[in-house]
Amino acid sequence: MPVRVLLVDDEPLVRAGLRAVLEAQPDIEVVGEAADGAAVVPLVRQVRPDVVAMDVRMPLLDGIEATRALLRTVADPPKILVVTTFENDEYVYEALRAGADGFLLKRARPAEIVHAVRLIAEGESLLFPASVRQLATEYGDDGGNRAARATVERARLTEREGEVLRLMSRGLSNAEIAARLVVGTETVKSHVSAVLAKLGARDRTQAVITAYESGFVAPG
Repeated sequence: MPVRVLLVDDEPLVRAGLRAVLEAQPDIEVVGEAADGAAVVPLVRQVRPDVVAMDVRMPLLDGIEATRALLRTVADPPKILVVTTFENDEYVYEALRAGADGFLLKRARPAEIVHAVRLIAEGESLLFPASVRQLATEYGDDGGNRAARATVERARLTEREGEVLRLMSRGLSNAEIAARLVVGTETVKSHVSAVLAKLGARDRTQAVITAYESGFVAPG
């Protein structure tokens, strides 16, 4: 089945460009468009996308609030890929903290756009881990987030689970973690699932943000 994508951006040319790039791929289908975050929740319920590619800055409801609304009100929500003009942007980090799964620059090349959508849909690796680390360094609480520290303390991760979380934070895929730890990929998947469940994180990105903000992993 193709990856179903919903495009949300107040600039028609941006939506048209993304549509042209994505629909050129046999395994990706654009199932809808919206010009503002306020339309996201009803449209997601209508077209049931796998991925929402959404601008972070929009006039009525921005990508941060649209992300919060989507995750709060929609059962089994899609993956959220924030599309932004600037990489080192506090808005992007706030969108990730709100629950977005990754971000993509509007100036990205077609191949990078396609790769980002596929990677977000698969959910087995962190998109642009170095950039996420940089954002956490710039805008995160650097271990000072009490809620994040409490979450990690309550999780009581095993030594191996902690090791897997650190490798996840570096952007390694399940296969790469398996090779590093000399274990099977299915074993790694089990560890990742356990880490996400214990941290109450819906995906790798949220787990890594918690790891950085709690001080469990140093972002620098």
